[in-house]
Amino acid sequence: MKVAKLIVALLIIPGILAILLGAAGGNLANISSNGLVSSGPGQIKPLAPIEGDMRPVENGSVADGSLSQPDPIIQPELPVTNDPDVQKQWALNQIEVLKLWQITTGKPEILIAVLDTGIDQSHEDLKGKVIAEVNFTDSPTSHDIYGHGTHIAGIISANSNNGIGITGVAPECRLMNIKIADDRGKCQSSVLAEGIVWASDNGASVINISVGFREPSPELANAIDYAWNRGAVITVAAGNHGTECPIYPAYYENCIAVAAIRQDGTLAPLSNYGIWVDVAAPGFNIYSTLPDNGYDYKTGTSFAAAYVSGLAALFFSLVTDTNGNGKVNDEIRAAIEAGCQEMGIPAVGQGQINAVNSLAKITPSR
Repeated sequence: MKVAKLIVALLIIPGILAILLGAAGGNLANISSNGLVSSGPGQIKPLAPIEGDMRPVENGSVADGSLSQPDPIIQPELPVTNDPDVQKQWALNQIEVLKLWQITTGKPEILIAVLDTGIDQSHEDLKGKVIAEVNFTDSPTSHDIYGHGTHIAGIISANSNNGIGITGVAPECRLMNIKIADDRGKCQSSVLAEGIVWASDNGASVINISVGFREPSPELANAIDYAWNRGAVITVAAGNHGTECPIYPAYYENCIAVAAIRQDGTLAPLSNYGIWVDVAAPGFNIYSTLPDNGYDYKTGTSFAAAYVSGLAALFFSLVTDTNGNGKVNDEIRAAIEAGCQEMGIPAVGQGQINAVNSLAKITPSR
């Protein structure tokens, strides 16, 4: 558990980091008759850039970049699927989610909100995944121009056994595309707060946030509490500054703050750490989807958070309410944290997430 927590941000660590931070305006898309949301005009709320990510850059933006590192070790023990690139997804074995798939691969009614730079919902490996979208930025489109949100979406819920690309952690769950960072990867805390409330009001079970700010925000803190109290699990990237200094909203109590680790179990380059971090997950050389039917590797705590979001989504179909509060987000969070593996790395919370260990901690739903 944390001492105290505050706001969240989109965080990615590139091999030679390219980080952007700043502000984005807010356009609310119009919901169409089929449940999808199309981009629509809206008021722009300009924000001065704040300090931010990786290197001393502006705060409140998405860090992004491709890696120049060699491919990770191939995992021969991965089950044979017809997804040709599944063996590039070393993290699936690392967190033992393959064994959990024998019980569940998720359910379509479980929605994961991706608060990011948008999602390319026409991607070959994401077709049919996005059931709702909204654009809170000044961009004319909810599409992922920047190339971050699509990568997150693929990690969480790319289609499985479709003969294409990869598979997501929770391939049967569906996504909400909530664009809160503009086409330069910039975001402001008030826009993030709006996106969190929208996600909660529209049925999100899991809210994935990759954005972070250095300063707390009462509006953002209230939005986090609102979503948690309505039953959502809120997963937030711990940040890519390589320090113990907290960022928001990851620092807030009702968020799961996620550090990033390598394949060998060591802390990933530039991942934040500290007593306020809750868990660690794979976040180095992560292979996933990119706009325009692309795929590539990326590194950062953003991608680590996506694995926790996917695992939380799977548990929504398995966990029952044990304390009578009418929600299961508290049971799911407790199971994820209690099931972590000790890593011998200080200040990364309970350790690395593990699907099998967490499964042993839950009370099954009836």
